[in-house]
Amino acid sequence: MEPESPTAPLTIDEIRRAAERIAGQAVRTPIACSPALDDLVGARVVCKVEAAQRSGSFKFRGAYHRLSIIPEADRAAGVVAVSSGNHGAAVATAARLLGMPAHVFVPDDAPAVKRAIIAEADATLHPFERSTPDREGSARALAAALGATFVHPFEDRAVMAGQGTVALELYEQVGELDALVVPMSGGGLMAGCGSAMRALGPGCRLIGVEPEEADDTRRSFEAGHPVTIDPPSTVADGLALRSPGPTTFAINRQLVDEIRTVSEEAILAAVDLLAVTIGVTVEPSGAVGIAALVTGGVEGIPIGDGGDRPRIGVVLSGGNADRS
Repeated sequence: MEPESPTAPLTIDEIRRAAERIAGQAVRTPIACSPALDDLVGARVVCKVEAAQRSGSFKFRGAYHRLSIIPEADRAAGVVAVSSGNHGAAVATAARLLGMPAHVFVPDDAPAVKRAIIAEADATLHPFERSTPDREGSARALAAALGATFVHPFEDRAVMAGQGTVALELYEQVGELDALVVPMSGGGLMAGCGSAMRALGPGCRLIGVEPEEADDTRRSFEAGHPVTIDPPSTVADGLALRSPGPTTFAINRQLVDEIRTVSEEAILAAVDLLAVTIGVTVEPSGAVGIAALVTGGVEGIPIGDGGDRPRIGVVLSGGNADRS
């Protein structure tokens, strides 16, 4: 059954169709656990390692799904994207696989590893100043001039459906969870994952996490409508948005149980902790879920039948960090 409204949560059928479309191109990413991490958090923690995904983050799922449904007649004109880095890398990678030209707009200070992935995929890179008020204006103008498809990083149900395959896979891999912890940026990852979990495990508590310095979603939830914050400065560059998307906000308001924020120090400590406990390198944006559990604990998370600790899934959203 399809949703009656564009702001209704995604159906499990939408997400399963996306999984079928991306199968064979997207990686079925691994899970990782550590007794040391469990003891530190006070829960049974299951990490979904999206750093192992193609192009280095979960973004490939949504990008490939969106590009794959572009009609053949429109593909020669290509695609245009604007991104803090990972969405652009994902669109560029998906476009190369599908034989489509791509133009990607990214901040001029985006991590070198993300810019390198875009360049290696033979996409045309268009840098802009991070403080630019209207990030999308130039990109949309180019798309119009070329007759290309503009691919939004989160305000697109096809993109959200692709991102929802993260939670679909996780459920297939580990079964019921007491909570799922997801990084919050534009809200597309949570909209997809939250929709999947509400269908598969309705009792699962959904927790979104963002940096204290980029708490646009927390403030928006408190206000009851999307708000715009000052340009944020955070080590988690992938979460440095000024406002959640209006569509993703509307969906997530129906799904999310709690928004947590974490300090810059906690984020960097979580990056180091994950390297030590499960041997995975993640970018700061991908570590915020673990930072939230370490600093905020498991209060408010119910324990499922027969368990002595809550069973918590954490999405490690990406691994594209510059090496110092």
